[in-house]
Amino acid sequence: MTVQTTAKPKLTDREDIARRLLRGSAKASFDPLVEIDWDAPVDPDMWALRPERISLYGTPLWDRLSEEKRKELSRLEVASVATVGIWFETILMQMLVRHAYHNDPTTNHVQYAYTEIADECRHTVMFARMVGKLGWHAHRLDPVAYHLGRVFKAIAHGPLIFAGALFVEEVLDQIQREAVTDEQILPLVRSVSRIHVVEEARHMRYAREEFARDWARRGALNKAYSRLVLGLVTYYSTTRLINPKVYEQVGLDPKEAYRAAKANPHWIDTKTWAARKVVGTLTTAGAISGLGRHFWRKAGLLGR
Repeated sequence: MTVQTTAKPKLTDREDIARRLLRGSAKASFDPLVEIDWDAPVDPDMWALRPERISLYGTPLWDRLSEEKRKELSRLEVASVATVGIWFETILMQMLVRHAYHNDPTTNHVQYAYTEIADECRHTVMFARMVGKLGWHAHRLDPVAYHLGRVFKAIAHGPLIFAGALFVEEVLDQIQREAVTDEQILPLVRSVSRIHVVEEARHMRYAREEFARDWARRGALNKAYSRLVLGLVTYYSTTRLINPKVYEQVGLDPKEAYRAAKANPHWIDTKTWAARKVVGTLTTAGAISGLGRHFWRKAGLLGR
């Protein structure tokens, strides 16, 4: 008689993955200060984001905006999202430094962590340059999100570090992949997106593997805590993507526009679409459930 057993899938060797990622970094890394033409003018007749991805698309407020203002809003929304990207990548860099501090620097795994930190340093400068070119002044997040970010970077452990990183990187990646090949999008935005997509593909592989490896060894209580904190991180990151001041800059009432965007089915669908891959990964792992799942849904990441 043959006895069938169910074996857990074997995770790929940590050092082998890091070795391949380091090799990929050596072959395809970019200096955005050199690669991008920062002196080129921003064409006001082009979009910075596909119209259907703009938070007010399809609402009565959208109908009130001229084509010129709609395109300006696209630039401001991309800049606002990039500002949140800077905020979270700064948090991520600090968490990765702490992660490396507790591990052996002679390993490929830790050396790739340092490589990713270097990538993220360049990305934050690149995003900051783009924000200025798109006509937006970066505003500090509201006190609640700002201080929760400080707490999160101080207390996050393995699975939270990498699940949080995977969420932000996957959402940005989906939007930017769409922009890279779209000729109606500003060359500046397409260039920034191309660099970010190439380098973030490695970061996402690293985060995905580290999350799976660490999550598997955590106990029930630790997982419950992680689900809740992760839900809060995704909620505060997502609901701050579009700063209400962008609406004011195009002549709309910021409170009215914020409410319209929050209820806009097109915007909810865009967020759900952008988060679909990471939602699938984390749902399969059992990391989106309970009260934490409530925050994912409240942020518009699980559909209508």
